[in-house]
Amino acid sequence: MKSDITFDGMRHAIGAVSGPLSMVVICLITIPGMEPAQQKLLAVMAWTAIWWICEPVPIPVTSLLGPTLCVLMDIAPMKEVFSAFANPMIFLFMGGFMLAKAMMVNGLDKRIAYGIMSMKWVGDSPKRIFMAMGVACMLCSGWISNTATAAMMFPISLGLLEAIREMMATNGKVIDLKNYKYATGLMLMTAYACSIGGVLTPIGTPPNLIMMGFLETLAPGAPSISFFDWMIWGFVAMVGYFVIAYAVLWRMFPADVKRIEGAHEFIEKHRKALGKWNRAQVNTMIAFMVAVAMWVAPGILSMILGSKSEIVKAFTEYMPEELVAMVAGLLLFLLPVDIKQGKMTMTWRDGVEGIEWGTLLLFGGGLAMGSLMYTTGLSTWVGAGLRELMGGNPSELVFVVVFSVAGLLISELTSHTAATNLLAPIVISTALSLGLSPIPVAVGLALASSLGFMMPVSTPPNAIVYASGYIPITKMIKSGALIDLFGIMVVTVPVILLIVKWVMG
Repeated sequence: MKSDITFDGMRHAIGAVSGPLSMVVICLITIPGMEPAQQKLLAVMAWTAIWWICEPVPIPVTSLLGPTLCVLMDIAPMKEVFSAFANPMIFLFMGGFMLAKAMMVNGLDKRIAYGIMSMKWVGDSPKRIFMAMGVACMLCSGWISNTATAAMMFPISLGLLEAIREMMATNGKVIDLKNYKYATGLMLMTAYACSIGGVLTPIGTPPNLIMMGFLETLAPGAPSISFFDWMIWGFVAMVGYFVIAYAVLWRMFPADVKRIEGAHEFIEKHRKALGKWNRAQVNTMIAFMVAVAMWVAPGILSMILGSKSEIVKAFTEYMPEELVAMVAGLLLFLLPVDIKQGKMTMTWRDGVEGIEWGTLLLFGGGLAMGSLMYTTGLSTWVGAGLRELMGGNPSELVFVVVFSVAGLLISELTSHTAATNLLAPIVISTALSLGLSPIPVAVGLALASSLGFMMPVSTPPNAIVYASGYIPITKMIKSGALIDLFGIMVVTVPVILLIVKWVMG
């Protein structure tokens, strides 16, 4: 843990100095073929990128710093720069956050998690418990933030391991959880499955929506990606990543017994302690199902009636995905729990505190900077330079693999959200300059950014479970590297080929 703190301290200190220094240097040098507005924006982008990666200040603060500097340096007027913070995609985030908070406040998330783990097929088998824990984390994080899911599932995993230790002690076998392979594996499965589940839906993890927002802003001529489209690709990727993670972790950290006596009773006891469904949970489920049904309806209608159907066009026009999120979020404040007392499913305090304002600011700041790269022509300049570095006209597959790996490597050292914000405008602009569809590389980058499994600093779920003390850093690096490698080769690239076929078809 000490080495991690030292690493973070050095990273923060280096970034604090090199960020503003890089802006000054870029402003002072002469760059052939670059207009003044482009050069000033490049300088601001350099400072912002370094601070996103090194995090000397919170990432949302950096996301506000970039647009503010753009106004101060007269790159664009304030109204144009800060209009990105009112992008409709932000309200899709907001509605999703409201639903996630309601599920947590009203205990629906734990009910789902314990419901999965208490299924009869799980029983007392350590291998099936291992899988059930992963499935529960994965499915919850498809709709709730990865961090919130990890925070919820972490104490469940700890309690389960403690119960296992006590049950084994009763049977005459004493184990030290800090040196117990199965404990390490279960902790890592808890973290990794939370990140893997995020790829399922656009609202599952910020990089997904950020990428969709950039595609809409920087490539308006490209085919639009619907919630239903993303879920098809996300489901394939999620299952593939999970199979790889399960195979790697179980091989590295197997249980030393075939049955854990009393494990099923332990889980069932906690499930029953939740009691019967209450009104708040029912209302939350109603709002959630309304959102899911309306998000996937256009895709299903397109399959039945055809994408050119007037019904499909009307539905998409009058009920866009961003509006669906707000409708579902507002239902939480309108569905009553106790009419006489005026109590609704969610209070304003719970709703406001449940919104991850930092993520919304990060998203808005990233869109603002990306839009300026497009309007000033900086993205075209960067794209032309990258095209030359890649040999003029690289194949689409090589292009996708290069940037997917780049996104993965950056996300191992900093927030996957910051990595996506940094690379998204670059990859989209470069794809357009090469005459390629920006969708495959954009989705590939978003998927790869969710594969930060090697370091505690890579993702919040990693940091949460690392705090248990049951995970040696060398084990996390080794298992994470294997899953990253196989994930890119076996899942990400084939999914990209599926996307290419989908888009072209």
